[in-house]
Amino acid sequence: MTIPNSTDALARLAAVIETRKPANGGDPTTSYVARLLSKGPDAFLKKIGEEATEVVMAAKDVGHGGDQSKLVGEMADLWFHSMIALAHYELTPADVVAELERREGTSGIEEKALRKALASDGLPNDPRAGCID
Repeated sequence: MTIPNSTDALARLAAVIETRKPANGGDPTTSYVARLLSKGPDAFLKKIGEEATEVVMAAKDVGHGGDQSKLVGEMADLWFHSMIALAHYELTPADVVAELERREGTSGIEEKALRKALASDGLPNDPRAGCID
């Protein structure tokens, strides 16, 4: 099975989103992304919340025999709006992929236990805090 390079697709979309920023000439009257960005974080963060809820509902529907393509579509909407947030905060999908790669092979249970231990010691709730890498 050939797996398409999704990071390339995400990078291309991120580049388009970057051009839609009002600071880069994006026109809120003609661009949905520019309109969301021009309204400030509350606008795109609200959309992320709405899309996350729609993902949950679509997933529950799939769990009861619903159409999987609806879940994929809702997840695409969530990722898209999340990418708008990343762009606003000067981040890219590559930053998220790097974090996922950093976590690769790490047990979620172990990582959560480490965060809990750090919190009980009064240390920052970031397992990378204090690490030298």
